[in-house]
Amino acid sequence: MFDWDDLRVFLAVARTRKIAPAARALGIDATTIARRLARLEQSLGPELFEVGAGERTLTIRGQALLRHAESIESAALAAMEDATGQEHHLSGQVRLSVAEGFGTWVLAPGLADFSRRHPGIRLDLITASGFLNPSKREADMAVMLARPQRGRLSVRRMGDYRLHLYASPDYLARAGTPKSSEELSDHVLVGYVPEFIFSPELDYLDEVEAGLEADLRATSINMQHRIITEGAGIGVLPDFIAGRDSALMPVMAEKVEITRSFWLVTHGDLKKLPRIGAVASWLQERIETLKA
Repeated sequence: MFDWDDLRVFLAVARTRKIAPAARALGIDATTIARRLARLEQSLGPELFEVGAGERTLTIRGQALLRHAESIESAALAAMEDATGQEHHLSGQVRLSVAEGFGTWVLAPGLADFSRRHPGIRLDLITASGFLNPSKREADMAVMLARPQRGRLSVRRMGDYRLHLYASPDYLARAGTPKSSEELSDHVLVGYVPEFIFSPELDYLDEVEAGLEADLRATSINMQHRIITEGAGIGVLPDFIAGRDSALMPVMAEKVEITRSFWLVTHGDLKKLPRIGAVASWLQERIETLKA
């Protein structure tokens, strides 16, 4: 039989993937964390973590234990609420994978409010190229641009957003304003580097006019925004970025409009955790601001 409190240590290491941050989160020294993990593995038999590249990754047995440990944690928190009549202070880590533009322009302005409301939740925002996969436990949650077709996932469509062609007044004064999508081939176009487009939903130019290719290319939507703002060319940008930028003007807005959706993707074993629910509610609030 193992010590139930060792599950708390296991959860902290599984979420942070390292001993040191888990120790800080629990207020226990790193040596004690390592000793209690070893004790838990000795009690249960199988190894729970694989160690590599400075991180501890859950083994298949570790992933199985994680599901039960989180269920136990949720039950314990619910019991405390019932016994005390007070809502338990939400705590723990949530790893959220989002696109860079969405994270910068939609989530970042609301992070101060989230932190005030949930000071015990440590929110990790991952904006690396390509979405981390919740089904593989690379992230707890992800806001994706397309609905995943497989995996042990909870998926919900959160809302739509629109994109248009934009350019700076300086560029349009110098190069002229195109009147049709065919005329765009005569202009400098800004877009993604094709081989680094991690989602087909980001291939905007080909949707505007088949065969269009960008002359100035960047993997970052924020960099594309800056390039366009500086008067280098015309490009497709989300309205939540460019529509509020007085330095940019829409181009052929009545003829070219692209619609995309946000999908909230959560690992199926996590969707009932209170901290996951708190982040999901906040994400929905932030997406609702796009309609204002």
